[in-house]
Amino acid sequence: MRQENIRNVAIIAHVDHGKTTLVDRLLYTAGVFRENQDVQERVLDSNDQERERGITILSKNISISYKDVKINVIDTPGHADFGGEVERVLNMADGALLIVDAFEGPMPQTRFVLRHALELGLRIVLVINKIDRPGSRPEEVVDEVFDLMVELEASDEQLDFPIIYASAVNGYARYEPNDDNDNMIPLLDTILKEVPAPDCDPEGPVALQLCTIDHSSFVGRIGVGRLFSGTMSKNEQVLVIKNDGTRYNTIIKQVFTFDALGKKEEQQVSAGDIIAVVGVEDADIGDMVTSRENPIELDPIEVEEPTMAVVFEASTSPLVGCEGEIVGARQLKERLFKEAESNISMRIRETEDKSGVEVAGRGLLHLSVLMETMRREGFELSVSTPRVLFKEFEFQVGRPRVIIKKDDQGNLLEPIEEATVDVPSEYAGKCIEVFGTAGGEMTDMFQRGDQTHLVFKIPSRGTMGLRTRLLNVSRGEATMFHHFSEYGAYRGEFGGRKNGSMIAMATEKSVAYALDTLQQRGSLFVGPGEECYEGMIVGESAKEGDMVVNVAKAKQLGNQRSSGADKAIQLTPPIEFTLEEALEYIEDDELIEITPQNIRLRKRTLSSVQRKKEQKNK
Repeated sequence: MRQENIRNVAIIAHVDHGKTTLVDRLLYTAGVFRENQDVQERVLDSNDQERERGITILSKNISISYKDVKINVIDTPGHADFGGEVERVLNMADGALLIVDAFEGPMPQTRFVLRHALELGLRIVLVINKIDRPGSRPEEVVDEVFDLMVELEASDEQLDFPIIYASAVNGYARYEPNDDNDNMIPLLDTILKEVPAPDCDPEGPVALQLCTIDHSSFVGRIGVGRLFSGTMSKNEQVLVIKNDGTRYNTIIKQVFTFDALGKKEEQQVSAGDIIAVVGVEDADIGDMVTSRENPIELDPIEVEEPTMAVVFEASTSPLVGCEGEIVGARQLKERLFKEAESNISMRIRETEDKSGVEVAGRGLLHLSVLMETMRREGFELSVSTPRVLFKEFEFQVGRPRVIIKKDDQGNLLEPIEEATVDVPSEYAGKCIEVFGTAGGEMTDMFQRGDQTHLVFKIPSRGTMGLRTRLLNVSRGEATMFHHFSEYGAYRGEFGGRKNGSMIAMATEKSVAYALDTLQQRGSLFVGPGEECYEGMIVGESAKEGDMVVNVAKAKQLGNQRSSGADKAIQLTPPIEFTLEEALEYIEDDELIEITPQNIRLRKRTLSSVQRKKEQKNK
């Protein structure tokens, strides 16, 4: 039985192709906002980091009403590192709006999200966005998407997809690129016509699969998912079947549906809708909430394994506790295991020696978002590399390691990424050279205007620091995207950073006079008056090999004035690292100290004497 008054549709796309802006326009068209209401752009990106980074990190559920039909819209992340969010929420949808930039065409993440949508049998509605962009080529992009769908083995029915041409920023959608429609009505009509209504049995046994876990300080854990069968009522007695097969009984205390940008409490909800329930305190993503008398089990939610891992440790910095409120190992452990409850695409476990917690994710961005969230909560910690890596907080982290596996014959396998680069043709040769030094192999290359499009297969560990090197050789013009492709044969060791580190010799504040001398020998990471400590990395040497430096050296004052006037000290502004840049930069014997106020680099062993002993014993 189809619930004709409901449509469940996900919005999928490559990063920055306009998903969230499109949702904004649908909300306006459906009358969620008044014409004169002052609403911030990208209203669904409510997370601070989402706004700062300009990307969607967490999937969002909203609903709009159009022609007496409730349309549940799921906005999904566009970056490959958050693919786990996409994979699980697609289970709630019957169709998907595939947003593709009219200039760029299908990009790496387009392939990733589209593959999962096709595998689930979702009805695809192609939306060619940004048709107002100079150089747009909507008809060509349609052909490219068709070719991609053929490559991904779409069915004949899926290949017969409807097409909408849009400019989300200008608020219009059209059946043809050059018609004069100035609103989003064609897209809404297409959703009603093309996205199938949910096929379900409201009279059957209750079957709810949890795809998202939310938390509330008032009611505790909230499970979100699609009600595939039956009718869910407040105070209903249900059975929870966990992913590991264990079962327990519970009572549903509250039932919510999604209403515009918020939730609406209901006494009863029928199958086909996306709902949120309270009363599932021990449930995790993928668990079934079902009838006690006639339980139903659905296929588990499969998410691709993470490819990179770091170890979170309580900070051992001499400055620990100066900036963060939470510095204990126990609080760190509790916070990370809480993250594991709602972040299905991460793998979190305590190390064997109990010294830290290993966190494995999809990539550097995926890991750095968690670190940034924790530092904003007041944590201080360290992040270091795992010991063995086979298949407001203050803290420290080390260089990420890729997750290595073994095949049946005992051969080492490592994660391989597919990387695409768009670069002005004059810099294409230098970009190819950069990839070659990082273990990359070019698989495709073609011209698009004055741009060259390059495709590479490259080990995941080869991508660390790669973006910076590409920007350097292309004078900031290259754009790169990459996503996990497969596990392939281990490609041997790569060379690390060529230049050595400048390491502070004592715990003192930096002095401008000393920094003026040091900047002639390399690049600085600190400015004058900053707290430094023994073993802290304060800069990069222009030569190979580490050097210990005195950042507090002051000018010697004599009783005679020099013949020449003192020269004015002019310091180059220090290099400031983002978390992702720091993770890419450090070597195996280095850590990142993360506090609410600072990101510092340091040696794992702070004492220079001890470092020399360790070097001799290697």
